[in-house]
Amino acid sequence: MIILRDLSIFWAMFHVIFLFLMLFRSRFTRKKTIVAAAVGMGFLMVANGMGLILLGFDTLSKIFLFTCSIPSFIFFYVMSADKRFKFMLSFCLADTTCLWVMAVTNLMDHYLGGGKYVLLLASRLIAFPLLEYLAWRYLRKPYLELQKEVGKGWGAFAGMTMLYYVLLVVVVQFPTNITERPEDVFLCVLVLVLMLFNYAIIFTALYRQLMVYREQQRARSLLEQKNMLEAQLENQQRIRKMKHDMKGYTATLSGLLADGKMEEALTYLTGVEAQMGVLRGQFCENPYINAVFIHYAEKFEEMEADCRMDVQIGGEDLPYMDLCRILTNGLENACDALMGIETEKREVSVQMKYNRNYLVMRIRNKCREELHMEPETLPVTDKEGSEHGFGLITIKEAAERLNGEMFCYTEDGNFVLDVMIPCNPFQSAAAQ
Repeated sequence: MIILRDLSIFWAMFHVIFLFLMLFRSRFTRKKTIVAAAVGMGFLMVANGMGLILLGFDTLSKIFLFTCSIPSFIFFYVMSADKRFKFMLSFCLADTTCLWVMAVTNLMDHYLGGGKYVLLLASRLIAFPLLEYLAWRYLRKPYLELQKEVGKGWGAFAGMTMLYYVLLVVVVQFPTNITERPEDVFLCVLVLVLMLFNYAIIFTALYRQLMVYREQQRARSLLEQKNMLEAQLENQQRIRKMKHDMKGYTATLSGLLADGKMEEALTYLTGVEAQMGVLRGQFCENPYINAVFIHYAEKFEEMEADCRMDVQIGGEDLPYMDLCRILTNGLENACDALMGIETEKREVSVQMKYNRNYLVMRIRNKCREELHMEPETLPVTDKEGSEHGFGLITIKEAAERLNGEMFCYTEDGNFVLDVMIPCNPFQSAAAQ
């Protein structure tokens, strides 16, 4: 009946890997990840299978940490998109959960199944698929979202899971298997129960963290919409005022021309042209995007910043909601950066134009000299308060929704934000 025990061990090893892959964010494509995991973990399973035959279960169980856990940790760490505490939490979470199932089924078989391994195999055949279903149904999606969006607060959770992993290995396997130490069974049961409560606390805290993040995102999205609508309303009010004033301008010009006062009419027309400059011109024909540019052009003027805007888009049908979200967050970040430096150094330039098959947006502003970052990283906000720090994340999300990309980096004392959006759906309209 030993064969039943060995089969249950290989079944558990396979599902440990499968459970981890559900919680794991690889830096490679799904196909490459699956192939690499199949080859690497397949080799590891074969090696441990040979060790089980040659060394026996008791010996292998004591060195399993070195023959399987550590090699698999190194293997997946190299492939992981997440490093340090995020990866450690995912790895220890999968391993500890599966060790918990193995310990419980082992005790059940020993005390309820007579140690014949029939109940051991049967219970594991059911427990592991059930565990994976629950993880897929309730844990995977929010957990992956948390890994993607939340950068801090993983260390304590990772440390707890790592300690429970070591504790579980020691309690179950050292100095001998727990079934051979009846005096320690009660202690083992306490550890297993305590682990349930511990993981319940971890999952609850992670879920609350996700809810807080989503609420912050919703609040920021509402604030963006409010600012955009206020800017659009302000723009429309200016247009209405200008239309009203044009009646007076026209009447005055008509009177001057009727009296033959051409020089006076020309001088007055020059003054009217200067007055109309308050409208800032129309940066573009899209009223929503234009309202954003007008709003921030005013803010930059109030800050006495040197602002240059190069907007080369027409009246084509644009995904203005996401584009306004990108521009609003990018320009707001530029305002924040300029407020932190001397007035005479405040410079910002904005470009929005077509480049082959892409709509390209670039916001370039002066920043603190000590700020340095590479294109692959996102800066961490130093603002106080939980409502800050989501601008670049929001821009990245909006760009990805439009199948585009976002890059940001520092260059010659400037912070540069580049966003490229494929414009196949609306480029034909832009060319007309």
